[in-house]
Amino acid sequence: MKTTELTAKPHYQILDGLRGVAAVMVVWLHIFEAHSTSPLDQIINHGYLAVDFFFVLSGFVIGYAYDDRWHKISIADFFKRRLVRLHPMVIMGSIIGAIAFYFQGGALWPLINSIPLWKMLLVMLIGFTMFPLPTSMDIRGWFESYPLNGPAWTLFYEYIANILYAVVIRKFSKTALAILVFIAGCALVHLAVTGGQGDLIGGWSLEPAQLRIGFIRLMYPFFAGLLLSRAAKLTQIKSAFLWCSLLIIIVLSIPRIGGSTHLWMNGLYEALVIIFIFPLIVYMGASGNVKGKYANRLCKFLGDISYPVYITHYPLIYIYTAWVRDNKVSLKDGWPFGMLVFISAITIAYVCLKFYDEPVRAWLKKKALSKES
Repeated sequence: MKTTELTAKPHYQILDGLRGVAAVMVVWLHIFEAHSTSPLDQIINHGYLAVDFFFVLSGFVIGYAYDDRWHKISIADFFKRRLVRLHPMVIMGSIIGAIAFYFQGGALWPLINSIPLWKMLLVMLIGFTMFPLPTSMDIRGWFESYPLNGPAWTLFYEYIANILYAVVIRKFSKTALAILVFIAGCALVHLAVTGGQGDLIGGWSLEPAQLRIGFIRLMYPFFAGLLLSRAAKLTQIKSAFLWCSLLIIIVLSIPRIGGSTHLWMNGLYEALVIIFIFPLIVYMGASGNVKGKYANRLCKFLGDISYPVYITHYPLIYIYTAWVRDNKVSLKDGWPFGMLVFISAITIAYVCLKFYDEPVRAWLKKKALSKES
């Protein structure tokens, strides 16, 4: 007999809360992005780096949760557990994207109005599987791998990282892992400084250039997080959640550096944040404790909604962005509606969490992770 049931390890409650802080910053990034004219005037200018922070967190948590358990579970068991954790909300995000799709047509995405229902539903079903769409099946005009729910591209890379970890990299020694992380860090710096954009934006398409960005954005953060989980000697840091939250907000909100004439400066800033600041934040968060009833509730709430809000908010952003662009709405005039989008995103995420994600995951755990012969 073997079992896929594992004794639950304590959560790093602060890390859960920080994931929520970063997810909220992503929502506001996308709301403000609807009003920006270029990366130079974007509010929460580096909010997209939350993706790289999520990868660091994920690598750290995966290492903590599974590195010492491979004598108890198989690779198949690991994949089951990851699918149970992640995939129900992947499906829900695609469904919400399908419901909202025809409300997003306009000058920004004129292609939407010509897409037949059968094709949109086919894209939704493919989205359920997490197989990325080729650019030839684009239904929006942005050549996204997941045009009904753009941020799902990050889950595609998360799955790839999980596969690499389970099949190969979990067996690496600390030295071998450190070498991999060093090489990945060099590739990250090279792309950020010499890539021509002055930033690390990208990864959401199957175009070669986008694939390069996506894999480079994945490899260093995820496996640096894994290395951190293996090598770090945690200490005790007071008020860790407060200081880490402030750090996240500050580094994601820093205005564009170097302007349009010194693109490399902004790229270097982003690379340094990913290489040094994000692992530092994870280390600090893992070294802290949450004290007080309200602080515990806040961290739990933020942690609980972090993934649902990230994976379901963007269909609302498509609608809001189309409305802003069609009507040339300024931030001054549009902020009440932006606030409504934010509140709606949190509400939808919470409803999905309580009435769909948690019940479905509980059922799947009972069915898929119970004792097997």
